[in-house]
Amino acid sequence: MSSSGSKFVIWAALIGNSVISIIKFAAAFISGSSAMLSEGIHSLVDTGNQVLLLYGIKRAAKPADEKFPFGHGKEIYFWSFVVAISIFAVGAGVSIYEGIHHLRDPRPLGSMTMNYIVLSLAFVFESFVWFFAVKEFRHVKGSHGFLDAVKHSKDPALFVVLFEDTAALLGLVVALVGIYLGDVHDIWWADGGASVVIGLILAVTAVWLAYETKGLLIGEAASPDEVQGIRDLANTVDGIEHVNEVLTMHMGPNYVLVNLSVDFNDDVPAGQVEEIIAALDSAIKQRYPVVQRVFVEIESR
Repeated sequence: MSSSGSKFVIWAALIGNSVISIIKFAAAFISGSSAMLSEGIHSLVDTGNQVLLLYGIKRAAKPADEKFPFGHGKEIYFWSFVVAISIFAVGAGVSIYEGIHHLRDPRPLGSMTMNYIVLSLAFVFESFVWFFAVKEFRHVKGSHGFLDAVKHSKDPALFVVLFEDTAALLGLVVALVGIYLGDVHDIWWADGGASVVIGLILAVTAVWLAYETKGLLIGEAASPDEVQGIRDLANTVDGIEHVNEVLTMHMGPNYVLVNLSVDFNDDVPAGQVEEIIAALDSAIKQRYPVVQRVFVEIESR
């Protein structure tokens, strides 16, 4: 996902969710629906999350400085993890609490007409944002399947909005079913039960997001293909007898740090070693633009 593409999707979701959350809260106040209140909380949490993602993208773009010599790329990983925590703690927690409270103390529902209208409009909007998120996602996933692409992605903005919008669409369907069953068929527990289910959907989404961003936050390596490619490239360089280790780490979505441990032939002059290392550095960065820094250690096999 390009930076401009991900920002467009995030801004679209931010503007829409902020408006929809207000409308959902108004509908929940009028109707007394627990499911609609949970949906309002869901949209409000999503709005806050999109603000955090935009802030993370801005912070990650800051250049390296004396205190952070490798840049601030991991900021986006940190704020994506915060998004996962907020979804779990606020979105899921409040929705489940509200649903259980409504089940223990059911209240008569008011007019449901506005709820149907709001949910239908929200579904149309969320489908629109989801479509663009999937479209951007397909640009970078290549031949990988969706789940596999998420697993190997190094850019949280690639999948956070997609996860959120998928959860939002599922939540809207659950809310609509719960409200319909309570309104038309007079099933007293349907509205509160829908709120609990929405909370569980948010909880699963949050856990999955946290799992996917944890490795990036700690320091994931580059893809196996990239690591093997760097090793193969180093092995073809004249003067290098053996490549001992290829250590890599993502310092950001588009920043890979490479540390090579190599054994040079004993007959290579010291002056030539510098030239070989410089040529290897240039070759690696040319083949893999995501590699920003290369360190070479000279060690015996």
